[in-house]
Amino acid sequence: MAVQTVQDHETTATSEVWRSGAPEGGGETPRRSESLPTATNESVVAKLRGLRFEFGPSRKDILHFTTQLAVMVRAGISLQDALEGIAEQADKVKFQAMIRDLKTRIEEGNSFSQALAEHPGVFSNLYINMVAAAEASGSLSDMLQKLAEYLDQEAETRSQVKSAMVYPIIIAVMAVSVTVFLLCWVLPRFTAIFKGKEHLLPAPTLVLMATSAFVRHWWYAIIPCIGACFWVFWYFINTTTGRLWWDKAKLVLPLIRTLCRSLYITRSLHTMGVLTRAGVPILNTLSITAHISGNALYKDMWLGVYEEVRQGKKIASSLSRYNLMPSSVVQMIRSGEESGNMAEVLRDISSFYSRELKTVIKAVTSMIEPIMIVCMGCLVGFIAMSIILPIFKMSSIVTGK
Repeated sequence: MAVQTVQDHETTATSEVWRSGAPEGGGETPRRSESLPTATNESVVAKLRGLRFEFGPSRKDILHFTTQLAVMVRAGISLQDALEGIAEQADKVKFQAMIRDLKTRIEEGNSFSQALAEHPGVFSNLYINMVAAAEASGSLSDMLQKLAEYLDQEAETRSQVKSAMVYPIIIAVMAVSVTVFLLCWVLPRFTAIFKGKEHLLPAPTLVLMATSAFVRHWWYAIIPCIGACFWVFWYFINTTTGRLWWDKAKLVLPLIRTLCRSLYITRSLHTMGVLTRAGVPILNTLSITAHISGNALYKDMWLGVYEEVRQGKKIASSLSRYNLMPSSVVQMIRSGEESGNMAEVLRDISSFYSRELKTVIKAVTSMIEPIMIVCMGCLVGFIAMSIILPIFKMSSIVTGK
């Protein structure tokens, strides 16, 4: 009975509220029902406008973060306040949340390097170890500045390599586009002229006509097949066996082998020099260098050096067993070990190879450009001659010459 009394009371209260909310005659009821969909649509539009699709922090974001943090710490601002100030200026929500998470972990009693280690997908082992070494020596601002310089040089090197590849890619795309245009739109107009005279056509023209017919009739199968080939290649080079094969190929292919060798040597020695000057232990330096080298063969080499150094051997004697480092570099590293001035020697070698890399990039680019132009000219010339030759042949038959 008590439950029934409560339910009756709730029903009565609800009906009274409804009657008090609705005017007599129900004049406003239709207007109220019409406003509900409008409000719902407005809320959906507002939610859609609020949606943001963004990725995590990029290398450029980390570079700006490191530079700003170095300036603020050098100015005497506490690490927590510096992180809060950078977080307020960050445009990306995920990056902002990550910086505030760093601040929270530091306030909880963790060191800065320990807080950075909680975000391994953003901060590399090199970054974390250099900060840890700076915390031990009490020179965080100077180390952050060195990190910013290192990241800036890495970004510049990566940009130079990408720039060297832009022009060949544009030429290749133009060559494919021109070829498809000639096969699908120009050649079919001549096919009607050659119809019934196939026995008079030369072999290049027959091959070209067959290719044109195949492309025009099976384009819907060709495009997915090309996409599947790219996907299979990408998947293969991301496997252990495929990565090893591709890294070997990059050190053997005629045009890019010099570029790749200079890139891997510059990156490895620059990293070693920065870590050594930062006071990072040599075993940690070798391990980090192995994982950022960018090539499976160089990674195996540095890991082999790591094992031999751990057993008490010298770096130079370990490197001399491999053919991936020039003998001059090994000799200079040996002299650095004997003189106890390894950090300065590595800095000088990395500076030299950094300049060498720029020279190699210019040389490779200057060689690729004429090669691509000649290949494109030969392709277009072959198609043009395949069209013109049968016309000359038919005209000679007609004139009796």
